[in-house]
Amino acid sequence: MDIAALALEEAALKALADSVNDRLKEVKATMQEALVGNGISKVSATLPDGTKVATISRSDAKPAAVVVDDEAFLAWVRKVSPDEIHTRLVTEVRPAYRTSVLAQMTAAGVPRVVDTETGELHDVPGVEVRATRSLTHSVRPVDGGKEAIAAAWRSGRLAHLNLLQLEAAEEAS
Repeated sequence: MDIAALALEEAALKALADSVNDRLKEVKATMQEALVGNGISKVSATLPDGTKVATISRSDAKPAAVVVDDEAFLAWVRKVSPDEIHTRLVTEVRPAYRTSVLAQMTAAGVPRVVDTETGELHDVPGVEVRATRSLTHSVRPVDGGKEAIAAAWRSGRLAHLNLLQLEAAEEAS
């Protein structure tokens, strides 16, 4: 094993990966803006010859109930479901109950739950239903898509894109 060669290979791969990841972040942000700005939820990625290599799909933020005021939520649970309170040095709502009522509110789309025994509707203080993740999108290669992209890269058919091009130092200056 040539440790010096291995060290150089790792350093080179790290430098390339960092450069590629930086460019990927830029392109991903621009793609997200284009998807949202044009109201597009799905687009195909195709090579210049029309070969489909991937599908890009927008994922919209899904609203979910989240506790935004622990004290208000605790006071409400203490009032309507005192058996669900677990007291230690700190008084808190039992995690299973918290998960259950937040799931109910997420499903309903409002910070409100129904008491299944009495039918009473409770507005739940300290909880909001809001987006919990930012808008994003995914890239799913089709079968053979990665290989087709690699072949197109090697043959120069992706030269029109702003991809990182590996050049010798004297060529770059």
